[in-house]
Amino acid sequence: MGDIEAIRQLKARYFRTMDTKDWAAMRQVFSDDVVLDTSEAGGSVVTGADEFMTFLQEVLSGAVTVHQGHMPEIELTSPTTATGVWALNDIVIWPDGTRLTGYGHYHETYEKVAGDWKITSSKLTRLHTDIHPPDAG
Repeated sequence: MGDIEAIRQLKARYFRTMDTKDWAAMRQVFSDDVVLDTSEAGGSVVTGADEFMTFLQEVLSGAVTVHQGHMPEIELTSPTTATGVWALNDIVIWPDGTRLTGYGHYHETYEKVAGDWKITSSKLTRLHTDIHPPDAG
């Protein structure tokens, strides 16, 4: 498998493991010192894979999520580094019924370590977000 396909599969694993809440498998897609920036989407900057996993489990506790990444623009910048931009559509439904539907992009960097690609940074930007409160009925 080529490097670009390996990065596509890495990101697919990211989406699948988030939506299935397979936190142990999701942790494996990140470098230990990953930087994840959701500040432009209303979140914060988290440094460290373990710290991000703790943050994510708290934020998504009890939520149903659906993440779809599309149209990757991946550029190999060296034999062991790459950048990528992914179009994103996501849905998050929290236990109280609040629903977020978002549209935007992931801007990422990757590094190949011991033959495996890892996400080393990820920045989420939003183009549009719909937030629906729980049904009053």
